[in-house]
Amino acid sequence: MNGRGRRPRDDPGDRPTGGEGRGAAATGAEEAPFWRRKSLSEMTDSEWESLCDGCGRCCLVKLEDADHSARTYFTDVGCRLLDGDSCRCRDYPNRTAKVKDCVRLTPRNINRIVWLPPTCAYRLLADGRDLYWWHPLVSGDPESVHQAGISVRGRVGASEDEVRDEELEDRIVSWPLRLPKAARKPPR
Repeated sequence: MNGRGRRPRDDPGDRPTGGEGRGAAATGAEEAPFWRRKSLSEMTDSEWESLCDGCGRCCLVKLEDADHSARTYFTDVGCRLLDGDSCRCRDYPNRTAKVKDCVRLTPRNINRIVWLPPTCAYRLLADGRDLYWWHPLVSGDPESVHQAGISVRGRVGASEDEVRDEELEDRIVSWPLRLPKAARKPPR
């Protein structure tokens, strides 16, 4: 690892070979894409925001284990602002004012948030890993995150406004913690 907590450029890490599509990594530019050159804290606001792949997994209601705070359980219940089709927030600029437990990710808190899905670009980069082939910055296509089965599209069973707290344990799902088969290798 270099001094910024990232792997050196010549270390391919978990970077898949090929399948980089039309994104910045495949443009033929001599300079590596920003997420390979910069630490999270060095990124501009625009670069930081573009790291979100639009999967919506972080917008699912989660339950924390009372005995083990590092253990988080995802449910199929979406935040009241989550659009289950686009997998984006319906009111992103005002989300923290409208949803009291909405967490704003920052370079300073990213390593303290235990519930980020393992496929999350913020988590991957903070851990010195690269983005998957289906990330829109790599593929050049915002639909690739859905095509790879990463997003919550078609999987949100209800909005948090429709489910009582005591019913949440019955809605626990394991898929947000797994990498679907379709996401492991780029399509040919």
